[in-house]
Amino acid sequence: MVTSPGFAALVATLVLATAVGLVLRARNGRLRTGGSATGGWALAGHTPQNADRVLLLQLSSPVCTPCRQTAALLTDFAAARPGVVHREIDVADRPDIARELDVMRTPTVVAFGRDGGELLRFSGVPRPSDLELRLAGELGPA
Repeated sequence: MVTSPGFAALVATLVLATAVGLVLRARNGRLRTGGSATGGWALAGHTPQNADRVLLLQLSSPVCTPCRQTAALLTDFAAARPGVVHREIDVADRPDIARELDVMRTPTVVAFGRDGGELLRFSGVPRPSDLELRLAGELGPA
């Protein structure tokens, strides 16, 4: 049996890294409601057209692999649902928007209603079923 302090430190590090990984995995795609952000359409640099009902504002970074997955998912989601607009913002180019929306990780998706108020937000890759369910009230019947 090995009892050196280095081995104990290695085991403790592995346990801590595993715990952090499990917490991050559990939080991936987590939905939060009740946010107070406003002015979403202006932040995205998009004036809503007559049919536009919901803006999915994605905050991404250039080195973020899940951001590409999220962009593809949201592009498809918006294309299949009239009234949904998807815009992606690179936080490296626009850190002011990340600060204003209090975004601490990428990808983060903030959904804004027609009035520009925050409806919900996802940290990590959102689940399409969660988006569908939570935005149904804003979009009306499918």
